[in-house]
Amino acid sequence: MGKFDRRNSQKMKRRKGQVKKKARLKRQAQARSQATSAPARKAKKAAAPKAEAKTE
Repeated sequence: MGKFDRRNSQKMKRRKGQVKKKARLKRQAQARSQATSAPARKAKKAAAPKAEAKTE
């Protein structure tokens, strides 16, 4: 038996896979929530450069 065999058992593979799955779903959910709120933020940023143009 090797030094790392405990971590490579079928049980540990299932546990690691479950953790990765949950992390992946969490990232995807955050990406979806940011995508829905992003257009409102972009509209506000577009107005800023016009103020700089007037001062020149």
